[in-house]
Amino acid sequence: MAGRKFFGHAEPREIVAFLTGGIFGSGLLVSGMIDTKKVQGWLDFFGAWDPTLAFVLGGAVLPMLFVWRIAEKRKVSVLGTPIPPRPAPKMDPALIAGSLMFGAGWGLAGLCPGPALASFAIGGWGGALFFLSMVSGMIVAPTVAGWLSSRTTS
Repeated sequence: MAGRKFFGHAEPREIVAFLTGGIFGSGLLVSGMIDTKKVQGWLDFFGAWDPTLAFVLGGAVLPMLFVWRIAEKRKVSVLGTPIPPRPAPKMDPALIAGSLMFGAGWGLAGLCPGPALASFAIGGWGGALFFLSMVSGMIVAPTVAGWLSSRTTS
């Protein structure tokens, strides 16, 4: 299918990416994941805990259990692109540190990257500031990781 054009210049993979991104964004909006108070309520176990986002998690994880089982048996995707092999599971300091920083940022701000993008569009200055800070961190992170790696290996 490579090389075939649909809707002007868009490849089928680009169309699927656009549609799935739209579904994902709509799901964030409908579920309340772009509402920082809702997310912080989900994380507030000892206060005004709001368990409704557990349904969002279940709505994402449960279907993916089945999809990953199907994908493991395939060599190429429906669109013909190769499916990469599953990475070896490894728990290293970088994974643990990154997970802790992600969780702390999510808990403090009430946003993670997907909702932050949606918040950028409708969240006013606060959403824009968070989004720009997140992108800045993503740009700086590889340099800091390389620097830390060079210090620990030498």
